[in-house]
Amino acid sequence: MSFPTTSVTKDHATRDHRSRTVPAVISQTGSTMRSARHILIVNGRKVQQPVFIIGAPHSGTHLLARAMKRSDGVHLTIGQSSVLRVIYAFARRPSIHDGRGEAAASVLRDAFGQGWRITPHGCMECVPECREAAGITDGIGPCATERGLQLYGDASPDLAYCAEALTSTFPDARIVQFIRDGRDVVACMLRDPAILSWFKPSIANIDAEFPNPFFGVETEEDRVGWPGLSPAGKCALRWRGAVRQAARLRRSLPAEQLFTVRYETLIERPAATASAISEFVGVSLPAAQMRELRKTPTSVSVGGWRGALSPDQAADVEMIAGEELRRVGYALSGVRRPASADRPASG
Repeated sequence: MSFPTTSVTKDHATRDHRSRTVPAVISQTGSTMRSARHILIVNGRKVQQPVFIIGAPHSGTHLLARAMKRSDGVHLTIGQSSVLRVIYAFARRPSIHDGRGEAAASVLRDAFGQGWRITPHGCMECVPECREAAGITDGIGPCATERGLQLYGDASPDLAYCAEALTSTFPDARIVQFIRDGRDVVACMLRDPAILSWFKPSIANIDAEFPNPFFGVETEEDRVGWPGLSPAGKCALRWRGAVRQAARLRRSLPAEQLFTVRYETLIERPAATASAISEFVGVSLPAAQMRELRKTPTSVSVGGWRGALSPDQAADVEMIAGEELRRVGYALSGVRRPASADRPASG
């Protein structure tokens, strides 16, 4: 991926978005956020305080994305092709943007600027998950209108693995991050062919890109142990990496920019969770709509890992991610592999 060498005002004939330099970003409440060099204009409106929904795969981000997509005044995208290309490039190869702050930010701004455009047939370019979340069955759309538009956002898969680049690009962004029991997450990941396809030797770039946050490989011990890990162990590394990323965000972002949602709490108390999220993002999420989310099919229910994972798989997860499970409030089961079995790498 090439990066622009300078940052200039953009006004493309084929894309109704542009960026220009401003001295600072002012929040909707009037308080000054962190200094920013650019604003993004899409559909003739400034993008202010965009909301990004992040979390490990199958952590529940899709539930909030569905609710927000169907809320008035919100244009939230999921998996726009222009965005996915950059997300996966940045997530899988952080070295291409490390140390290239403004150039990398310009690439991300352009990607989201294109993804957030509202056109009569824009939804035809969306992934099925985005159209389904919006309730669009004819595949045409659009899923949002310019009239009354208050908020832009994105909940693309694996957005969590380039969260730091996001907050550098949009210094006033608001991040909603999901936390879910890593064992339930791994159980879901093991049933997802798209997730498992990342682990193919021809795709996993562990040696070429190290450290590798996308795969959760952070230490030399992780890298050496990777080839011998079970699929459950590799999934656990990815969940662990996302949780560690969440911890770094908590240390670096002020409370008004970061909101953490526990998946289990959303399922158990949807009305209270909807109220808290609505206050944070600045738009109303109807409690009734959030209650409906509990009926959304999921491959593994809360605590379902006990029946979905074998003892060996559960042991692999707790061996690799036990510290993070405890840290975010999930008690360990204590299940262990037989003493003669190979131990998965830990970090």
